[in-house]
Amino acid sequence: MSSAGAVDLSVKIGAVRLRNPIFAASGTFGYGLEFAHLVDLNRLGGFVTKGLSREPIEGAPAPRLFPTASGMLNAVGLQNVGVRAFVAEKLPALRRFNTAVIANVFGYSLEDYVEVIRVLEDAEGLAGYELNISCPNVKKGGMQFGSDPSLVAEVVSAARQAAKRPLWVKLSPLVTDIGLIARAAEEAGADALTVANTYPAMAIDFRTGKSRLGNKTGGLSGPAIKPITLKLVWEARKAVKTPILGLGGIETVEDVLDYLAIGASAVQVGTASFADPRASEGLVETLTNVLFESKAFTLNEIRDKFLAEND
Repeated sequence: MSSAGAVDLSVKIGAVRLRNPIFAASGTFGYGLEFAHLVDLNRLGGFVTKGLSREPIEGAPAPRLFPTASGMLNAVGLQNVGVRAFVAEKLPALRRFNTAVIANVFGYSLEDYVEVIRVLEDAEGLAGYELNISCPNVKKGGMQFGSDPSLVAEVVSAARQAAKRPLWVKLSPLVTDIGLIARAAEEAGADALTVANTYPAMAIDFRTGKSRLGNKTGGLSGPAIKPITLKLVWEARKAVKTPILGLGGIETVEDVLDYLAIGASAVQVGTASFADPRASEGLVETLTNVLFESKAFTLNEIRDKFLAEND
């Protein structure tokens, strides 16, 4: 029997059943269509679209990316075509693929989130939504939705009422107690949690005193953040029963297994896709082979081993 036939990589994230736990993360994979000529999208567990807003957003000025030690800074500024153009121009082509397409949703007010979901609810072809709550709430003086448990509960609850599809919530890493935030999202109706977003950071050119990015600051991602995010996933896992998708510094199959071992149900591959557009697809193949060689034929065998040691 071949390794591919012997190993079952399938996972369930709430009501969403996936052929494997490898997702391409929002903001690193466009709308998916841009990668379709490079990646067999049907081999992935799924992918998350770039963030969709109520109205189109032009995004941040160039340069938008800057390499750092063991990572990367990005300041794209949530550029997107807007939810209506996405439904009209992108979604019809995405329906051809047999993979889970999750729409990332963001807004600057409660009404923004609800309106984006309302428009998407009328369209076919999506497996669910991922709420980006690392956005400033303009009605609350710019405080991030994701940094306050009551605001998290408010926005997730409003989205839950608007959405019939599964609702995932992407948490901010910039919180004092991620368990508290995770519980607030779970209790308000989240079907899964993505842990976590990028870390606010900056890089300057000391010669000019100017930022290396078009914006003053950006988000740090890549291998440098993995140990910090791994701990956040572990803390969130202790606080909630909701499925968790780990996101932060995943490049190798060992990275994937580290996240799964501490209780993540799936992972999202982000920065690695910039260096190698086929990174996510390659991880599916390698994960299959690694499990086969270690005589583990389901992902639970890996996860159960860690949980038995650490409960």
